[in-house]
Amino acid sequence: MKQRLFIFSQYLLPHHLLSRLIGFAADCRAAWFKDRLIGWFAKQYQVDMSEAQVENLNAFENFNAFFTRALKEGARPLDQSPGAVLCPADGAISQLGTIEHGRIFQAKGHSFSAAELLGGDTLRAAPFMGGAFATVYLSPKDYHRVHMPLTGTLKEMIYVPGRLFSVNQTTAENVPELFARNERVVCLFDTERGPMAVVLVGAMIVASIETVWAGLITPPKRALKSVRYDEAARAPIVLEKGAELGRFKLGSTAIVLFGPQQVQWAEELGPCSVVQMGQLLGKSLNA
Repeated sequence: MKQRLFIFSQYLLPHHLLSRLIGFAADCRAAWFKDRLIGWFAKQYQVDMSEAQVENLNAFENFNAFFTRALKEGARPLDQSPGAVLCPADGAISQLGTIEHGRIFQAKGHSFSAAELLGGDTLRAAPFMGGAFATVYLSPKDYHRVHMPLTGTLKEMIYVPGRLFSVNQTTAENVPELFARNERVVCLFDTERGPMAVVLVGAMIVASIETVWAGLITPPKRALKSVRYDEAARAPIVLEKGAELGRFKLGSTAIVLFGPQQVQWAEELGPCSVVQMGQLLGKSLNA
């Protein structure tokens, strides 16, 4: 009964208004407010500050600075094995596997369209048909910067407006097409393994998503927008394997896509596997 009420409430809540209000609070610099909020959050979610560059909770200018905190050098060593595809973020594997018949498995009989995930363009999604996907859920206590699984040259970034359902296991099991319904930022790269997509999916109370090349993506305007980065007038944007790609100011999920016969996910990983950024997510085929 409690679970059903939670899911029902997800459809009724004013997702964007609530998220923006929390976003304003997360930007507040008043010491009396932000210190209490950060202290409560760190205790509530048992955040490990020993690995952060700044360990003093009161040293952050606001909650967002704390939430997107940088880690000490070497806190996330990058897997050096030949052909390694790196995990893009700390968190837990939600699902990983093969994109079958154009759909990505979500949970308990639910799946969603790869084309819809990437903004509704079937031509954009075509290189990933029959390919591989991995979905990583970032919990509140996790490190919330997202990094490159492989070295890549940015081709296109697409902002896709949508809802802001929570993205925990309960909603994944009960809200159809969850990740293709939520607001998201799609980043498309050319890599040594062909096209790679890294999708940053928003969620309830996720105040914004940023990338290292464009800064703040969401908000301000909820309309589909695509920016090409492979045009002659633009200098190429190349991000090395393990480099920071973007960050969430609160919550969410990162989804990685590759084309067919390009990568094989690590056998020891499966749903609910705890992962860290930089560990082995998979290996390049025929590397």
